Amino acid sequence: MQNSTTIGFIGAGNMAYALISGLVNKGFNVQNIKLSDTDATLLSLRADEFNLEVFTDNSELAVQCDVIVFAVKPQVLSIVCKGLQGRLSHNPLVISIAAGVRATDINRWLGGNAAVIRTMPNTPALLGKGATGMVANEAVSKEQKKLAEQILSAVSSCLWVEDEKMLDAVTALSGSGPAYFFLLIESMTKAGTALGLDEAVAEKLSIQTALGASMMANSSDDSAHELRVKVTSPNGTTQAAIESFQDQNFEMLVSHAMRAAFDRAREMGVEFGDD
Repeated sequence: MQNSTTIGFIGAGNMAYALISGLVNKGFNVQNIKLSDTDATLLSLRADEFNLEVFTDNSELAVQCDVIVFAVKPQVLSIVCKGLQGRLSHNPLVISIAAGVRATDINRWLGGNAAVIRTMPNTPALLGKGATGMVANEAVSKEQKKLAEQILSAVSSCLWVEDEKMLDAVTALSGSGPAYFFLLIESMTKAGTALGLDEAVAEKLSIQTALGASMMANSSDDSAHELRVKVTSPNGTTQAAIESFQDQNFEMLVSHAMRAAFDRAREMGVEFGDD
């Protein structure tokens, strides 16, 4: 990505903050990053944090940018897009991080013929450890796909899917996924406390165990299944716990939960795609 590329963020919330921080930390020139939001207080905070140019008018930002990142809530994206109709004659790349909202609807709201990449990042991007699923419409060039990867990879690992419907599966897996792990940590902490541990000790052990296991899975050539088998000694404590999970159909519980998230993502696409 050339440092002369101008990137505009519409929406100054946490994910915009994460992406801007990641880009700046990677050496991108902050003078080529612009930001707009209706919240003047938040804009002032971001301007102080990054020393970047801010706008309260999205159109003023859009006409100056090679890339526009929609970092707004799904329910307001249609209003934001329609407000930019007729202001994108320079054909910027449009990247959306709004959950559920389909690229076809974004393109339609913008007036058609827009190069749109829909993405699904997750909250660990705030630490530079995110995971992002991405899909591009037919108007996106190879160079623009590479540019989008460079922007999102500042805070996350990036993976492309060919079918936009699969981005709903990404939402169910990695988009909502951090909350699943938080729930497991919360549950393990409560269980450890019930077994007699101090709550603070149980929580620390739960968090560190989750971190260590994730790092092992990330650095190993073994699959998660193979790693689990290796740490499960026959007739040992781990086997007793795993068998208890499986007796209560743990895998099916996870499957049902992710299906619920997947179905809701589909519903949001219809709900927020209506004019």
